[in-house]
Formats: sequence, structure tokens, C-alpha cells
Amino acid sequence: MTGLDGTHAAASVVALHCSLGSGRQWTKLAGALGGTPFMAPDISGYGVAACGRDWPRTLDGEIARLEPWLAKATGPLHLVGHSYGGAIAFRLATTSPHAQRIRSLTLIEPVLPTLLRDGTADVRLYDRFARIAQVVSQDIFDGAALEAVEAFTAFWAGSGPREQFSPSGRLRMIEQADKLPYDFNAALDLDAVAAAARSLRVPTLLVSGGLSPYVTQRIVAKLAAIIDGAEMRHLPAAGHMLPVTHAERVNPEILRHIWRAEELAKLELAACAGPAEAAAAAAQPAGSARPHLVFRRPSFWE
Repeated sequence: MTGLDGTHAAASVVALHCSLGSGRQWTKLAGALGGTPFMAPDISGYGVAACGRDWPRTLDGEIARLEPWLAKATGPLHLVGHSYGGAIAFRLATTSPHAQRIRSLTLIEPVLPTLLRDGTADVRLYDRFARIAQVVSQDIFDGAALEAVEAFTAFWAGSGPREQFSPSGRLRMIEQADKLPYDFNAALDLDAVAAAARSLRVPTLLVSGGLSPYVTQRIVAKLAAIIDGAEMRHLPAAGHMLPVTHAERVNPEILRHIWRAEELAKLELAACAGPAEAAAAAAQPAGSARPHLVFRRPSFWE
């Protein structure tokens, strides 16, 4: 997307959190991005968006609830999504009216379980996810929110240690647990994930942890094999909450990915520009900062 003067419109980073979380999980990423325009909205049912009970049952419905936030960013978007937020980000980048605005996509263990129905070897993983969805949802319907949260957090602990929550943190999860059946329904409702992944034409980074449930590790591995040119980063000692627990490893990868996407966009602009504009772009020193972009070369780049 270019401005009237032929330069890039300023890009914004939009980060979407996991179920039972909030936009606050991206505090360290916001700090790492410096002055880059950044938004971490609360997904419906969580944080400041927890009010009411008229929650969406599909990922498209979730995107509709995010429209006021997306409208605030007038230029291209660098999308970052974790877990359920990763599923929303995937849908945004592939099928939504905003797909043409996406300049880069980072998916950290996105919850896209229907991708696992495509192969016989992975059906058991899909079935396991569907079972935990049924268990948690039934607990919620029976009014047993504490049991639902216990089952939910035990599943996402994978093969790693159970995460220890503060009393206030556990209380917050119990208070917001009613949204979980809707999240499960939205994730299990999405069809044609593989076809959508093949259609992606934006720089994509996929991240997983070795202690996470094998369901999401396998989803990341399959997406890496399907998405053209996708990069994959795997942290063997990290669990599903790696953007929080291993932010010092994950955030530099996100920044590096965003920077590379910005460099690619610069090259594409030069290729589409007229001779004068192309000559001006070519005259810029390699790696120089562009006055119309907020992004700066990360210190770890060399």
C-alpha cells in the first residue's frame, strides 16, 4: 500500500493474544518495537472486552469485533498472533477484507485443528483436541468453571511443568472461562485451512515450542510445509506460552521478520516506481532507515 506521493504508508503491528489472556501479554513486544505503531486489542470475552455474553462463534465474527481497532491503522499491517489469536490472525491474512493490507504474518502455535483432519496420521491429534474442547465446554455448561480452567490449562501445559498462576490471575481466568466454548467452536468451525495456507503470499514466520502439546507443534510443522516461503523457528525448551515465558527469544525473531518484510516492500516499491523514483531508491545506502517508515534496523541484525 502506497501513499499519494508513491512512498510506503506507515505500517502498524497488530498482536492478538491467546484464550484467557489479554493484550497485556504483548507488553515486552511493544517495548521492543520502540516507536513503531502498535496495537494489542483484547479479543472479545477477555480483558476490557469481557463485558456481555453476545460473543462470536466464528473467526469471522471475531474479526468483525476487531474492526474498530483495524480501522485505526490506515496503512499496512504486520500481524502477530498466538494460539487462538493466531487462528484469528490466519483468517485475517487469508480471507478477510483486510488480507490485502497484510505486509507480514507471524503465527505462534495458531489453533487451527481442522488442518489435522487432512491426513490419516494426524486425525488422532484432531480427535484429542476435539475431546478437550468437549470436556471444557461441558464443564462450562454445567457451571463448573474451576474444573474447566483446570482441564484447559493442563492440556496446554503439554509435556512441560504446569504453569503457576497467582490467586488473582486464576480468579480472572475463572471469571472469563465462559468464553472458552466459543473459542473452541470458532477454531473447530474453520474449514479449508490447507487451501487458505497455500494461498498466502506474504512473508510468514511460524514459531513453536518443544514442550507444547503435540497438536500445535504438528499444526506449525504442517503450515511450514504448505505456506510458500514460510520460515519456522522451534524452541525445544519452550511451552505453549512461549511469547510470554521466552519473550527474549521470540521477540527478536518477530522484529527480524518484520524488518525483512519492510525491506521486501521497499524493493517492490522500487520495482513498480518510475525511473526517477527507482534511481532515488537505489541510491539509498544498503540498510539505511527510510524517512517514511518508523522501523529501524534491530541491533541484533548483524
